[in-house]
Amino acid sequence: MDWSAARVSLSLAALTALTLLPAALWLARWLADSPSRLRPWIEAALLLPLLLPPTVVGFYLLTGLGGASPLGAWLAQHLGLRLVFTFEGLLFASWLVNLPFMVQPLQRGFAAIPRSVREAAWVSGLSAWRTFWRIELPLAWPGVLAGVALTFAHTLGEFGVVLMVGGNIAGETRTLSIAIYDRVQAFDNAGAQMMSLVLVGLSLAALAFVFALNRRNPLAER
Repeated sequence: MDWSAARVSLSLAALTALTLLPAALWLARWLADSPSRLRPWIEAALLLPLLLPPTVVGFYLLTGLGGASPLGAWLAQHLGLRLVFTFEGLLFASWLVNLPFMVQPLQRGFAAIPRSVREAAWVSGLSAWRTFWRIELPLAWPGVLAGVALTFAHTLGEFGVVLMVGGNIAGETRTLSIAIYDRVQAFDNAGAQMMSLVLVGLSLAALAFVFALNRRNPLAER
């Protein structure tokens, strides 16, 4: 078992889920109730990471954020930030590829809340902000937990984007999925199997958690 790779994977998955959540909450709430003509285009853009090969997403991130790109050069010069072959770059790439896994469960949770519930809260004197925190978020809480669980599980298993953007630096960007690939290349099937079973178990637990939340959601059948 590559414990260094496990630490990187768990850190990346936890930070991705926690730091992506605030932006995903805002975006999901807007998508659930917005009449904007831009909504279909934004929803389509969110689904792109699910449809494109991970190597394509990784390639554009690599060329767009590398030191030779204008953005990469500016970040390195003015902020001292490198987003290629670093853990910070992995985190940024993980935000992008995990947006659909976080936003979609949240959007479904907010969309399931009847508009009459919001209107009743407004009539009772609650502002839109207090309505969100005191009424909508508690009702959509199963979707929030589902989004966090799916994002965490997907980040643990991501391979293509991680390899393209982060490379294979031990203790910094080598994740469990890359460690498994290395073990297979070295004909260490026993080591690869052990780490694969860990990822399968974590992913299965996350999916079971999501399905359990859906069954307990009081708005699921509305």
